[in-house]
Amino acid sequence: MRLAALFSGGKDSTYAIHLMERRGHDVEYLLTIFPESDESLYFHYPNIELTRLQAEAMRKHQLVERCGIGKIQEISALTRLIEKVSGVVDGVIAGAIASKFQLKAFKEVCERYGLNLFAPLWGMNPLTILQEIINDGFEVIITGVAAAGLGKEFLGGRLTLSLVEELRKISDRFRINLAGEGGEFETFVLDAPIFKYRVEVLGMEIDWRGDRGFLKIKKARLVKKKNY
Repeated sequence: MRLAALFSGGKDSTYAIHLMERRGHDVEYLLTIFPESDESLYFHYPNIELTRLQAEAMRKHQLVERCGIGKIQEISALTRLIEKVSGVVDGVIAGAIASKFQLKAFKEVCERYGLNLFAPLWGMNPLTILQEIINDGFEVIITGVAAAGLGKEFLGGRLTLSLVEELRKISDRFRINLAGEGGEFETFVLDAPIFKYRVEVLGMEIDWRGDRGFLKIKKARLVKKKNY
């Protein structure tokens, strides 16, 4: 099938694309919402502008819509994107894992245009997802934290099996979502098997706001990978 993917630049949406392509589907378009702030109900905010680099690294067409904050504005932006690929693709991919609120909204928009919604991570164990992302060769950094137990020191940390174990202990103690789907932490993918180039970070700064914060990537570029 020809598919489009809701793409945020984070681990879940990127891994969902990876899984669907591994199943033999052709993911032609990346659909990205640029929210005006981190208060977005549905969409990823940190470093969203750099998804353009990731799209280039995957050699995929990216369609972008900007939106204000709030359910009406965000769903309207999503609807405009889905309308653009309606009649061009057979379905849309989402990286949702357990958020019924998010999945329901996405599914309703897709059904309006006769498109199937695919959520290959849905219902998977969060620990399993993190482990598989690492074992499949993804290079991921943490770019936002907003939960008990997650301090400034996690920003910029690379997703490794040892870091996952640390996150697991924090999740057990504070009852946060281990995959960060509730906004507990945000990520940015620097490299993946579906990337033809990898993203190299050349400059960054931390924006810390008392009990939460972001890693802002100020400068980045694409570099060749040995296999390409």
